[in-house]
Amino acid sequence: MKRLTRNRNIGIMAHVDAGKTTVTERMLYYTGLTHKLGSVDEGNTVMDSDPQEEKRGITISSAAITTYWKDHQINIIDTPGHVDFTAEVERSLRVLDGGVVVFCAKSGVQPQSETVWRQADKYNVPRIVLINKMDRQGADFQRVLNEVRNVLKANTVPVQIPIGAEDDFQGVIDLVNMEALVWNSDDGKQFGITDIPAGLLSAAQQARQTLLEELSMADEMIFEKYTDDPESITVSDLRNAIRKATLTGAVIPVLAAAAYRNKGVQPLLDAVVDYLPAPEDMATIHVADPEQELRVSTDSPLAALAFKIMADDYAGKLTLVRVYTGMLRAGDTVWNSRTGKRVRISRLLRIMSDKYEPVETIEAGDIGAIVGLKDVRTGDTLSAGDQPLTLEKISFPEPMIGYAIEPRLAKDANRLGEVLARLADEDPTLQVSVDEVSGQTILKGMGELHLEVVLEKMATQYQLDVNKGQPQIAYKELFTAAVTHKEVYKKQNGGSGSFAAIEFEIGPRKDGMPGLEFINEIRGGAIPAAFIPSVQKGFETAMKAGVLAGYPLQSMRVRLFDGSIHEKDSHALDFEHVAVLGFRSVAVLARPKLLEPVMQVEVTLPEEFTGAITGDLNRRRGVIRHIEMKGNAQVIKAEVPLAELFGYITALRTLSSGRAAASVTFYDYQVAPASVVA
Repeated sequence: MKRLTRNRNIGIMAHVDAGKTTVTERMLYYTGLTHKLGSVDEGNTVMDSDPQEEKRGITISSAAITTYWKDHQINIIDTPGHVDFTAEVERSLRVLDGGVVVFCAKSGVQPQSETVWRQADKYNVPRIVLINKMDRQGADFQRVLNEVRNVLKANTVPVQIPIGAEDDFQGVIDLVNMEALVWNSDDGKQFGITDIPAGLLSAAQQARQTLLEELSMADEMIFEKYTDDPESITVSDLRNAIRKATLTGAVIPVLAAAAYRNKGVQPLLDAVVDYLPAPEDMATIHVADPEQELRVSTDSPLAALAFKIMADDYAGKLTLVRVYTGMLRAGDTVWNSRTGKRVRISRLLRIMSDKYEPVETIEAGDIGAIVGLKDVRTGDTLSAGDQPLTLEKISFPEPMIGYAIEPRLAKDANRLGEVLARLADEDPTLQVSVDEVSGQTILKGMGELHLEVVLEKMATQYQLDVNKGQPQIAYKELFTAAVTHKEVYKKQNGGSGSFAAIEFEIGPRKDGMPGLEFINEIRGGAIPAAFIPSVQKGFETAMKAGVLAGYPLQSMRVRLFDGSIHEKDSHALDFEHVAVLGFRSVAVLARPKLLEPVMQVEVTLPEEFTGAITGDLNRRRGVIRHIEMKGNAQVIKAEVPLAELFGYITALRTLSSGRAAASVTFYDYQVAPASVVA
């Protein structure tokens, strides 16, 4: 277990352009894994190895890499910051033990910052905060710290405070050791440890006092020493207390850096080792069966989660896995929970971004890749054949937008399906369907950029050019009234017939949750228990196509309270069929409404363009919620229907002479006005 203690599986998360990839590149440089400083601007980073990532200067696909710092193995996953690729963050967080959330010292909390924070909350991922870009004009450590506290409701507590800001940023004051770290060398490898500057001593003492107060509320030993004799608290006491408080989420340590200027990254590595969890610190592992309990151990039977499928030009199809318990060995035969079949493990690799190292085993607490698995998908559990189990699946957001596509060349018609199947295998947020009326192939994704990247990948990687139609919005339907109904399905074909009868109430869910809420109130065996799941399945199938415009229902409540059977002619399929017929008969009476996806738009702009940009948002049916000054820029927060946002970034650049920037994240589904329904 000593090796497990020295393992860290961490993710680097943030809003786009907060400096995640630069932070990761500096971590690799200072740990000695790379010998040249990579730059996003120059397109030569280790983590953004995809040609599109280099071209666009953003992370599109989460990249994993293993490095070492002070006798600890650190598996790092650099995740995308753009909302269109939020599924990459989702699946990464599912398999990580800790996270580093990066905020820009000028921009602070941005929409995608909130999204990744909620995702980390969902999986109870302990995290530390890095306020990066302290060298930027307008950098303000305290303002961003307050924003994180107020907007994200997080108990963030600095373990460092910056020395200077903007062009005067020199380093940080370490509040644990009460010393100053000052960077002088160009590459940042060397830094001086000095006394705290006299002008900052009072601020440092106050910040340390706050740290001690917060820790004393989370740690009994610190509380006793703090109340009796604060001077008796040692550096080791503080580190242990910060670690314990971080693991429980009672405290979130905050650090400062300017990664691009090579300042502040080594203390971040120290904080990862000192404060973020080892695999063995995980309380329990997410298992689908709540009665099963797993803990990280190399001695237990195998339990591993496939969290990403990717294609490599040289290695072929790779399945990225996190091993939770036991050991995965080359040559093993393991059980796939989804298919119920055994699969053989041929080769195992350690991931080094776009390079791979062959290994014989992947042990509990580690992340690696399996070569050549065919019928394995994202979210599948691989376990020991004699002790099969299923880990909790990864949930992904539904796609927001789609295009009808067709190959430009008729000879590529057969290849289109093959290529789309491979892409959907790699990316769970891609959906491919065929329109029943037109016969067109519909490709759905998370947004314009997401689909643009996919289509470009089809052209460059698979040499398949396609024509695309107009964008199609992923509308939904919703019932607003409850209706009771009796439906009978009866069919006779000479021999054995078909019969099913149900009485039910159908309407909106009261809890606001998505999906079907199915309530079985059958008493006295009016419908045998064996047929009830078929009724539920029938309603679930019916929900996929609403009666208003054929869009799926977002949610629905069905209360089944009576019914009848025929002694000889009733079958499970009859009850599935009667549920579908009952839905179609009564759905229009439940007053269905059309729902449209609404996005949260945050625009940062010079103040002189406020009138033009708010006017444009109003014309797009936007509702402006908030306007505030952040530094020397104006920030507008609005909710705008997705249907009105096509081409918005281009229009915004025109309105602001290229000086405004916007970020767009999903907000909610809301009832569409009558003009949209028509």
